Amino acid sequence: MDRSLIEQYAAGGAVPAELIRGLSAAHLDAHPEPGRWSIREVVVHLMDSDLVGADRMKRVIAEDRPSLPAYDQDAFAARLGYGHVDAAAAAELFALNRRLMAAVLRRLPDDAFRRAGVHSENGPMTLEQLVGVYVGHVEHHARFARRKRELLGK
Repeated sequence: MDRSLIEQYAAGGAVPAELIRGLSAAHLDAHPEPGRWSIREVVVHLMDSDLVGADRMKRVIAEDRPSLPAYDQDAFAARLGYGHVDAAAAAELFALNRRLMAAVLRRLPDDAFRRAGVHSENGPMTLEQLVGVYVGHVEHHARFARRKRELLGK
């Protein structure tokens, strides 16, 4: 297990707050790319996704080959009203979740990262793979949000 992956995961905790820093509500809710999520919606998605990710990781750590159900991110965004969620609170929760989960991951022996759950769409996934997915996920969405900031002149 490359333990630097845990530190990358932990460092990602600061990203949502960086994405919203200095933005007004109008900027957070702007759609400079029609048909794409606003920066607020991206940040709330990151928070929700990370909470799901932490749950998946905890299940893999604590249970034997747990089920890891997929979810519909667009349905979450639409039905949970991502456009009305406090972006700063979402960024804080994201950072806190990352900090707490990283502490759990740091305490684990290397062999724990070979434990696996069964994702409903992707099949077996080890804890190491899950950590890697969530490291990549935040940066994937951050690229889009940074592009939106540029389009807004921020």
